[in-house]
Amino acid sequence: MSTRSVYVSAPEGETGKSTVALGLLDLLTRRVQRVGVFRPIARSTDQRDYVLELLLGHDGVDLPYEDCVGVTYEDVHADQEAALATIVSRFHAMARQCDAVVVVGSDYTDVAGATELSFNARVAANLGSPVLLVVSGNARTPNEVKHAVDVALGELAAHHAQTIGVIANRCTSDPIEVRRALEGPVPAWSLPEEPFLVAPTVGALMEAVGGRLAMGDPELLSREVLEVLIGAMSVEHLLPRLSDGAVVIAPGDRSDVLLGLVMAHASVGAPSLAGVVLNGGFYPPPAVARLVEGLGQRLPIIRTDLGTFRTASAAAQARGRLTADSQRKVDTALALFEKHVDGEALLAALDVPRVEVVTPLMFEYGLLDRARSDRKHVVLPEGKDDRILRAAFTLLQREVADLTILGEEDAIRARATELGLDLSAAKVIDPKASSELSEHFAHEYARLRAHKGMTVDRAREIVSSVSYFGTMMVQLGLADGMVSGAMHTTAHTIKPAFEIIKTQPDVSVVSSVFLMCLEDRVLVYGDCAVIPDPTATQLADIAISSAETAKQFGIEPRIAMLSYSTGDSGTGADVDKVREATALVKERRPDLVVDGPMQYDAAVDPAVGAAKAPDSPVAGRATVLVFPDLNTGNNTYKAVQRSAGAVAIGPVLQGLRKPVNDLSRGALVQDIVNTVAITAIQAQGLDAASEGVS
Repeated sequence: MSTRSVYVSAPEGETGKSTVALGLLDLLTRRVQRVGVFRPIARSTDQRDYVLELLLGHDGVDLPYEDCVGVTYEDVHADQEAALATIVSRFHAMARQCDAVVVVGSDYTDVAGATELSFNARVAANLGSPVLLVVSGNARTPNEVKHAVDVALGELAAHHAQTIGVIANRCTSDPIEVRRALEGPVPAWSLPEEPFLVAPTVGALMEAVGGRLAMGDPELLSREVLEVLIGAMSVEHLLPRLSDGAVVIAPGDRSDVLLGLVMAHASVGAPSLAGVVLNGGFYPPPAVARLVEGLGQRLPIIRTDLGTFRTASAAAQARGRLTADSQRKVDTALALFEKHVDGEALLAALDVPRVEVVTPLMFEYGLLDRARSDRKHVVLPEGKDDRILRAAFTLLQREVADLTILGEEDAIRARATELGLDLSAAKVIDPKASSELSEHFAHEYARLRAHKGMTVDRAREIVSSVSYFGTMMVQLGLADGMVSGAMHTTAHTIKPAFEIIKTQPDVSVVSSVFLMCLEDRVLVYGDCAVIPDPTATQLADIAISSAETAKQFGIEPRIAMLSYSTGDSGTGADVDKVREATALVKERRPDLVVDGPMQYDAAVDPAVGAAKAPDSPVAGRATVLVFPDLNTGNNTYKAVQRSAGAVAIGPVLQGLRKPVNDLSRGALVQDIVNTVAITAIQAQGLDAASEGVS
């Protein structure tokens, strides 16, 4: 496949084209294996280009910064023709390593004066890159946006650049009306203004005012500032003006204002401030400082020597950017692009074909897309963990699943706001305070466990545990699945599921698989986490369950029952167990493609498979690998993960009547996001199966 490229360009500054470039890059990484980024003109020779760093930081892009830059601004001013020749040469050197490239045009910092769009058009034409035009809809009517687009399209055409689409970004008018105004021969989309994307962080504001952190949590300097207030008035007049995400600038000698702000911030139901700036070079006396510290607040309190006017002016100049280190902004930008731009239509315009190779990133995006296609409700019992809250924000922004988070509602919502996370779309339930649900769950649990002598009084205590409470929600249809384990052991997560949800009718055991994302394909490994030494019958169950899991995730199951020998070459209890399990799978599910005993190399390597098992329908092509015991499976998946650089997604529990999945206590935010998506897809599969039965 020849390299496809697209040139993201704008006729003006402040269009937010980095949001569009990020969305486009994200779209391409789902379709092709190797995606590149190119910046024809770097912002600065002294500092690294933050737009380029944002895009290079995206999963699936693996190129050195230096290979992705054409020339400097100074080079263009000195000699446009020489600069153009260098850009073309460097672009083609980089593009040879890629299947698709996103080219991001210049930023209107006087690259070529009034002819800047013309120069970008010439670059695009010489690179052979069609242009995706981005214009600003900020403070413009739909007709004014259309006029700006028409002028820009004429300029691009005059310099032989082909335009394949138009995006009006940051629209303050109704985006639907803007899109209607842009209807024409070129596909057009419109994105609304999102103030969060241009909000500076507390840290950026601190730098702008020349301040330093006096008290508070340094981690909260990454929170976005949604409003700046001057707090020179009395406290009773200031309090009604406070809002979530505000920074208040106050004289450093107004201890009454500082104490009032800190107490308001700590108060339940009051706005959660992003920070306080104490100006004038003053600072509260030690007794007041000790009082503030004694309140246990984490609110960043910043000191600056500037006066009120200069502090306010400097703060007003602080500008937020979409950068690689703000995952919240990245999630928001991607969600905005996904919601308002028809990705398939844009890829069709670019003529980007699908490839048969499935990279780890493609597979992960496929999970999110499938989960999003039929949204399910997942309960997250560990609301005290910041990783859970951050993952919940991503899941809600990307519309992957509906969520219930368990824990004390005021504390969870306060912490989420403190972290700059909007979790308003999530339900929050406190098992210890939800008397009506808890009582219902206690009676139901006592009924389910009556054969074990369970009483309602004892059940009340048990279901107050977040794991049991979440499992009861799944059992009674208040949630479609549960994901836990970031703060709890595997036993704490799955024991309630064994007791309450139980196994599917035709399965004797709950087992697990890892989805092993290799460089060019995805394999299913089972069981690597649950059953230490399965019997032949249990091994057959694992194989059948693993095949069904593979189907759920779009993997055609070809099952290899692994052992230390292939075919009839070996004997002994261990290999005989695998041979018996293989026979049981064939007997119970003649529709499945399965073979064994088989060695790992014969299962996955076509040459070895052809030599050791020439007549096998599985050898060399296996997609589902069933290990003879937990020792072998667990060590193998970890060896492949570390040695081959594979992405291991899981463990995915299988065999339960409703989906519950366990997290590693070292899980990253993206691991949690993936596991919730997997749980949602499993719930979709169970719904489809029940509809088939009915």
